[in-house]
Amino acid sequence: MTAIEPGRVVAVVGTGTMGQGIAQVALVAGHPVRLYDAVPGRAEQAATALAGRLGRLVEKGRLDAAARDAAVARLRPAAELAELADSALVVEAVLEQLSVKRELFAALEDLVSDDCLLATNTSSLSVTAVAGALRVPGRLVGLHFFNPAPLLPLVEVVSGFATDEEVALTAFETARAWGKTPVRCADTPGFVVNRIARPYYAEAFRVYEEGAADPATIDAVLRGSGGFPMGPFELTDLIGQDVNEAVTRSVWESFFQDVRFTPSLAQRRLVESGRLGRKSGRGWFPYGEDAPSVEARTAGPAPAPSSVTVQGELFAADALPGLIEEAGIEVLFKEDAVPGHPGWIELSDGTRLFLSDGTAADDADMPVIHFDLALDYRTATRIALAPAAEVDEAALNEAIGLFQALGKDVSVIADIPGMIVTRTVAMLVDFALDAAARAVATPEDIDTAMRLGVNYPRGPLDWGQELGARWVLYALEALHEEYPTGRYAPSQALRRLAVAQEQREERGEQGEHGEEDGA
Repeated sequence: MTAIEPGRVVAVVGTGTMGQGIAQVALVAGHPVRLYDAVPGRAEQAATALAGRLGRLVEKGRLDAAARDAAVARLRPAAELAELADSALVVEAVLEQLSVKRELFAALEDLVSDDCLLATNTSSLSVTAVAGALRVPGRLVGLHFFNPAPLLPLVEVVSGFATDEEVALTAFETARAWGKTPVRCADTPGFVVNRIARPYYAEAFRVYEEGAADPATIDAVLRGSGGFPMGPFELTDLIGQDVNEAVTRSVWESFFQDVRFTPSLAQRRLVESGRLGRKSGRGWFPYGEDAPSVEARTAGPAPAPSSVTVQGELFAADALPGLIEEAGIEVLFKEDAVPGHPGWIELSDGTRLFLSDGTAADDADMPVIHFDLALDYRTATRIALAPAAEVDEAALNEAIGLFQALGKDVSVIADIPGMIVTRTVAMLVDFALDAAARAVATPEDIDTAMRLGVNYPRGPLDWGQELGARWVLYALEALHEEYPTGRYAPSQALRRLAVAQEQREERGEQGEHGEEDGA
């Protein structure tokens, strides 16, 4: 199946920010574009705004003047819905209300030809339900663009239960012809990105609600240690607290109030108070010319230890001993730890530093400090530490100085199971594995969607493969034991993968022993 030819008409219904963005993408790709809005005069205003945006692209050297003039000539506002009758594709970007969308598509079906594709840009409604009002529901597909549509490459191509395969393929190829990176996905709540991304917000809000750290510090740790480009608090302020909370609530309700998708009470209070983020001047943070700067909590300078002892395997933190040696700190190694069990870094007074693993530091029967997971400990700019109650100030300062010697800012947070990055990434990996197992999308498309749709530093499945299924499973089982509500209960997909990993490792060990015996 091929893409819709550039010369054929594409109509966009709804002329808000998203509708205008989709229209711009289709225009630049060479299509004649019809713009329609139910509010009189809006289509004309949108056409004028679009022409202005194309002009600014010329000024920036991203579009030549001749291409701009040709695109503007292909753009036409429509006063009546009937003017869309010659369309090859109609993309809807109207209010996120099922009744409104169903009524619109029922009217369109009586106007356009039988081979015209109908597409909804819904981000939270069921494509199957939207198509339910159609005489031929197989002609409707989800084309979920991300805002701003001209800039973000991802498009989720969503097949409803009735969507014809040829329709989905044509939509996929058309999006690709428009210069986008399309991914195929099933019609499930949140599709790929809005389903799998929920823990990124939810775990940060949970850490805040438990009083472990403030929003600025949580954001800084997820950026500096986790490698995410924006923290969840600043990101939801940018999106709009009302918008983000509505998507979370929609996914939660669509999954019959599954505890894993539970919305945040703190975020609900923000919405109720009108603190919606940048657009209202205040959300998690204040905005405006006179708004005070909100800084992350960062530990002051502390002396580094002259030496540390490393015992056992550090798993995802196995780069740390080398980095410590590079910083001029002596590293002594002991190998008498139990194979397969977490190792640690020991300070001069016997306090042990463990990679956060879903437990609390206070769970140990000795002085323990947990340090958070990092995407890359060499390039990480910040590390979070969570000391147990019995850790004295001198030991904590020594731990702070150790990571400062590696060039990291250090944030000390309250002792909380899974800290910040560990619990967030473990949940993202599990959500991605569960989605892949349920055929929401292919593993490759899931990782592509999360990298391009929300700009994650790595696809969650790729990240999970590096961490190892057994490590992720251990972290979630520990969190589940700490919070026995079902929120952190590992998926069957993760459990099966962990078992398979363990069996492969056992077979590998047996093979090595066999070779030694034969020698």
